[in-house]
Amino acid sequence: MKKTVSIGALLASTLFVSSSITLAESDGAGTAPPPAYATQCSGCHGGNLQGTFGPALAGDAFRAKWAGKVDELRSYIAAQMPPGQAGVLSAAQYDAVTKYIADSNKLGDMAAAGAEPASDTAGASSEGVASGGAFGDSNYEDDAYRAEMQRREKVLADMSDVTDKQLLAPAPGDWLHWRRTYDVLGVSPLTGLTPENVSDLSMKWSLALPPGTNQIDPLVHDGVMFVNSAGTVVAIEAATGTTLWHFSRPASAKPLGPPSTNPRSMAIYGNKLFVPTMDNHMLALDMRTGKLVWDHKIEGRGDMLRIAGGPMIVNGKVLQGISGCAGNFVPGGCFIVALDAESGNELWRFQTLAKPGSPDDSWNGEPEDARVGGSVWTSGSYDQSTGLVYFGTGQTYRITPLMAPLKPGERNDALYTDTTLALDPDTGKLVWFYQHQKREVWDLDWAFERTLATMQVKGKPRRVVMTMGKIGMLDVLDAKTGEYLFTRDMGLQDLISHVDPETGEKTLRPGAEPIADKAVPICPFPAGIRNFPATSYDQKSGLLYIPAVESCMNFMWRPKETAWDLGYQMTARPDAGGKYGRLEAMSVDGKNKGWTVRRRAGASSAVLLTKTGLLFEGTLDRYFRAMDASTGKELWSTRLPDVPNAFPVTFLSGGKQCVSITTGGGGPMDATFRAFLPEAKNPANATILLTFCER
Repeated sequence: MKKTVSIGALLASTLFVSSSITLAESDGAGTAPPPAYATQCSGCHGGNLQGTFGPALAGDAFRAKWAGKVDELRSYIAAQMPPGQAGVLSAAQYDAVTKYIADSNKLGDMAAAGAEPASDTAGASSEGVASGGAFGDSNYEDDAYRAEMQRREKVLADMSDVTDKQLLAPAPGDWLHWRRTYDVLGVSPLTGLTPENVSDLSMKWSLALPPGTNQIDPLVHDGVMFVNSAGTVVAIEAATGTTLWHFSRPASAKPLGPPSTNPRSMAIYGNKLFVPTMDNHMLALDMRTGKLVWDHKIEGRGDMLRIAGGPMIVNGKVLQGISGCAGNFVPGGCFIVALDAESGNELWRFQTLAKPGSPDDSWNGEPEDARVGGSVWTSGSYDQSTGLVYFGTGQTYRITPLMAPLKPGERNDALYTDTTLALDPDTGKLVWFYQHQKREVWDLDWAFERTLATMQVKGKPRRVVMTMGKIGMLDVLDAKTGEYLFTRDMGLQDLISHVDPETGEKTLRPGAEPIADKAVPICPFPAGIRNFPATSYDQKSGLLYIPAVESCMNFMWRPKETAWDLGYQMTARPDAGGKYGRLEAMSVDGKNKGWTVRRRAGASSAVLLTKTGLLFEGTLDRYFRAMDASTGKELWSTRLPDVPNAFPVTFLSGGKQCVSITTGGGGPMDATFRAFLPEAKNPANATILLTFCER
């Protein structure tokens, strides 16, 4: 006989069971909950902390677990709550929720409201919340749970400390720098994935991250991956996608261009993970536990400063460039700092704008407070053979002083904007510099990676440093001396009409000079032919792989504006034909013929080259592809949940080669160039880390 069950009876029985469970009333039950608790917490934990779908936040067991540990409770709540939306509340709201729970249970006081960042290790996982493990009496923390926690702890414990030797020559299966190696070639020596088998590449795991503006560049060491999304750092078992610990310290910076929720990369050294924040702190975390070791605030003038690229570790020093020196908000310009990796103490600082009276003074007689710019948007590179570190700088965002008539005896090159800086990493002393564009007033800066390589120049091997600016021109310099060697041009800009073959000095085309309050057509748009998506260089073939977008603009100088006196409107290239995306293999040394692939959707990710001749890249239409690096032929592709607006990395897991990429829009490429792809209706905040492995 078929049985029928009344839905009403089921609801009644559910309510009866719920009401039959009695919990000790909290002593502070009369305390009014704050609005954040009422809207975000009460649905699961009840209006009076007695629990409904979630565990009770009151009673003897709860008090026994958290008495005298209010700071730990606050950290845990900020790291885990609300489920799936950790970090959605402000620091003040997390403080208020914690205070309500603590006062209601007479747990004690917080040491300092909002001061302690949240860290959650493998021993107190998010899975414990649903079962009452963290907030309740841990009844479900059984043998299986303990075995899994022990396994995760072993994964973390088995990581070796990262040495200077490892940073110089990372293990093939690791990814220890933002572009894997100090020379930022963006090349992996792994050989598991090949042009012959990449078509079998399949997804191994995925993990949702706190929503943010992405541009994420993971690190991988001894089977553990580290990512930073919107201020939450997550340690992940690279083989399975299992979260091992996470640390949450969201921060924000004042708006400046497209939004940003986190610097692009981190660094690893010794037993520490070095994490920059949007409010200009450098944090050192224990890489095995996620616990904060030290916190150093990088002080500077003005309130627009921010960290965009990540740190680099050289000789036990944390080297970090500072950006955000725009308009007249940060007088005196930006800088590069070195911190002691062990203590966080500042060791030296290099200002990226030449000072009045210095040999390199070239600001048309302007006082120091009227000089702005020189942002360091990208991480540096390091060459052991020269002993130098290399950083690039951006332009000035206040061009009126440089547009004024040249004063007698003055120069207006605006050093050190748009410059490669070669510094001694131990002292911060400037060894040499090369300015790629003098008096650059179009927001077309040369602020991206400085790639180190060995190549034949005029029949002799030279150690070179090369960089490509937004205009798609590549300058190649001697890495030891800064001597100019040669330039390559993608042919997509119309700002420069001639390059001096001896010095590299660039001559403007007629009509490119800004005119007050009048639009001047220029190619490209200030988001650049290339931007933060990094290139890869193959020393064997001499090909540089460039993810690009074709664009132009109407540029306007607005001298009446006292802060930000330049403006622009993006336009399509007249000959674009509806195709704005471009992936180009440029022959740098002339040995091999390059190639170009044009698409409708522009580039959104950095490229990643493997020793076997695979080139991975992502585009604004949500595709992630593997190409034949020698021909540009597509060998594999997949459509992702959102735009792969990030840096792909590759590593070994269980003897298999894997590739990871993070989706999620909001970075400069996505925010700007999505206008060229109006048919794309991408989801919002789909920040997801995806890993694909060979079979």
